[in-house]
Amino acid sequence: MAPRANWKGFLRLSLVTCPVALYPATSESEKISFNQLNKATGHRIKYLKVDSDTGDEVPNEDIVKGYMLDKDQFIEVTKEELEEIALESTRTIEIDEFVDKSDIDPRYLIRPYYLRPDGKVGHDAFAVIRETIREMNKVAIGRVVLTNREHIIALEPMDKGLVGTLLRYPYEVRSEQEYFDEIQDAKVTKDMLDLAKHIVNQKAGRFDPEKFEDHYETALIDLINKKRAGKPITPKERPAAGTVVDLMEALRRSVGKEAAPAKAAKPTKKPRKASSGQKEMLMPIEGKKPKEAATKKPSARPQRKSA
Repeated sequence: MAPRANWKGFLRLSLVTCPVALYPATSESEKISFNQLNKATGHRIKYLKVDSDTGDEVPNEDIVKGYMLDKDQFIEVTKEELEEIALESTRTIEIDEFVDKSDIDPRYLIRPYYLRPDGKVGHDAFAVIRETIREMNKVAIGRVVLTNREHIIALEPMDKGLVGTLLRYPYEVRSEQEYFDEIQDAKVTKDMLDLAKHIVNQKAGRFDPEKFEDHYETALIDLINKKRAGKPITPKERPAAGTVVDLMEALRRSVGKEAAPAKAAKPTKKPRKASSGQKEMLMPIEGKKPKEAATKKPSARPQRKSA
């Protein structure tokens, strides 16, 4: 079942309009999360909204927003005042322009969403907008309001729908100069580049996210399983970091290191999906394979609520 829409409104290209819904394209709900506990009692920590001066708890209906001018000096802003300055993009994604995808600096990308028609009407208009973007091989740039803030959104076709990626504003992106100015100028010889290129060619491949596993998540699952079973926790030995004395020698050794596995490579089974793999590993049953453990009821998994 698809998750609940984060936003509903209209997508508009000039006079062509259709109702649409925006859904999150990513999720971190499968990742393990921890509650904060009182070490002495084992009880969960509870957070209260209290008056910083009196220490009294304040009910939600008595809490208003405030902008800090100076220490202990605020300008209060009411919900009604915020609604009065609501933008048109609160209800409509207006396509302002079309750009090449290569024009968008990766630093401006925030997170992706899926966009699809909302309801039974407007599918034709949605298809016209989608196929126009596809045929022109462009990215449509518009604006949308989420969590009361206006965002730039870049729209691209994906299958029968659209993927909308939120973009940052220029003031949110730090200049690289404050970080890169102190990097020393280093001379890279042709021999060094040739060796480095050789390493790249040996490691060349096609990006496939299914090949990657979240090793930290796997380690967390293993830790929880061991503690649940009352097994001792022993720290793993960490490999000692090698010291690079000669850069050329390090490059030569790297070429040999990458070439060796390539010769001994054997056909491997098709990698399973990372998300599926993580579920299968969670709370395996003694004496059974991970895949069989995945058939257990969800109640066997640890709670994943945050504090």
